[in-house]
Amino acid sequence: MQKIIRILSLFILTIGLSVHAQDSQKAKKMLDEVSVKIKSYNNVVIDFKYSMSNPKKNLNQESKGNVAQQGNKYVLNFMGVTRIFDGKKVYNIVPEDEEITISTYDDKKDDGLTPSKMFSFFNTGYKYAIDIVQNVKGRKIQYIKLTPIDVKDDVKDVLIGIDSQTKHIYTLIQTAKDGTKTTFTINSFKTNQPLSKNHFTFTESKYPNYYINKLD
Repeated sequence: MQKIIRILSLFILTIGLSVHAQDSQKAKKMLDEVSVKIKSYNNVVIDFKYSMSNPKKNLNQESKGNVAQQGNKYVLNFMGVTRIFDGKKVYNIVPEDEEITISTYDDKKDDGLTPSKMFSFFNTGYKYAIDIVQNVKGRKIQYIKLTPIDVKDDVKDVLIGIDSQTKHIYTLIQTAKDGTKTTFTINSFKTNQPLSKNHFTFTESKYPNYYINKLD
């Protein structure tokens, strides 16, 4: 959120709070538009770039991935692992180890930013503020700054870059309190693709030599 500026009169303070409230409402409205737009599609298929850095920890990672999502179901390919969520169970497929782990998804226990939460996680638990605007290859990207309400949260803030014309998320930048910065940039955003009816279904017969570890 924007830093609170010291002011000398109650009148100026009142104006400042009014502008701040309007700023927050405008930011929340943009995020709501993103959620509504995503829900209007039958499915989305995304190619993205991922990076994580922290100079103090000598951390610098980059990778690419893709995800297909329909409702809360998804297939994620990232860092050599395929993760399938069919709405009930999560299947993590690791070709390098020829191993598959299967577990029942529990939304109450999973606090991670999964693909099914990517376009809705910001609806609760944050304060909102309008941030900078950038021009990216002719696209107007409006950034919204999210600050966790819970002061114990490990996250310092999250910047969400929204394409002002399409109402699609272009980038997401999360900064942790320890200085670690995680960035997701969407390179390709396709909607209503002709996915097969079994696209989000795990088929065990496709992995005859894999060790299958059922966690529950």
